[in-house]
Amino acid sequence: MSAGRRDGAGRRERLAASRLYLCTPIRPDLAEFADVVLAAGVDLIQLRDKQAEAAPLLDAAAVLREAADRHGALFAVNDRADIALAAGADVLHLGQDDLPLPWARRILGDDVLLGRSTHDPDQAARAATEPWDYLVAGPVWATTTKPGRPATGTSLITSVAALDPPQPWFAIGGIDPTNLPQVTAAGATRIVVVRAITDAPDPAAATRTLLHHLNA
Repeated sequence: MSAGRRDGAGRRERLAASRLYLCTPIRPDLAEFADVVLAAGVDLIQLRDKQAEAAPLLDAAAVLREAADRHGALFAVNDRADIALAAGADVLHLGQDDLPLPWARRILGDDVLLGRSTHDPDQAARAATEPWDYLVAGPVWATTTKPGRPATGTSLITSVAALDPPQPWFAIGGIDPTNLPQVTAAGATRIVVVRAITDAPDPAAATRTLLHHLNA
C-alpha cells in the first residue's frame, strides 16, 4: 500500500487481505528487523512498547511507517492515539480499558482503522455490533506480553468463529508454529503474534513458517 492509498477504503481493503499481524517493541535493530519480516510476509506491524515515552515512540514509529510503506503493509500503534496521529499510522489498536471508540474517531478521523481487543465471548459479541474495523480474541495461551491476563483456551476462538463477526478478526496469545494448528482448527484464519517472531533466531524463517501453517 503506497502513501497514496492511505485512505480508509485502501486501508480496509488491505486489512481484509491480511493474515499475519506482528506486534514489536522498540529494539536496536528495528529498521532491519521490520524490513526482514515485512519482506517475508507480515501484513500488519504494530508498535507496542508499554514502557516507552513519547519521543522514542515517535522515533520508532517513523521507522515502522517508512518500512510499511516500502512493503505495502499496514502500520499500527498500540493504545496511543496521540502517537498514531503524529506518526500517520494506518491503525490504532485499543484494549478494553483504553480510549473509547468515539473519542478515538474524534481524534483520528474516519480514515484510521480502529481495532479492539476482546477476552471473552460477551466482549467479542458486543464489539462485533460496534464500528470497530477489526477484532482480536485472546489470549489463547498465557503470555508474558499480557501479564495477569488469564488464558482463554481455544474455546474463545470457537465462540468467535461461530459468532462470525462482520469485521476481520484475529486470534492472539502465545501462538507459535507448534500450536497454530489448534488455532486454525478452532476457526481462526488470522493471527497476531509477538515472541514467535520477535524472539526467533531467524525472524524471516519464523514468519514464513507461520504463513505456511495459516495457508495450509
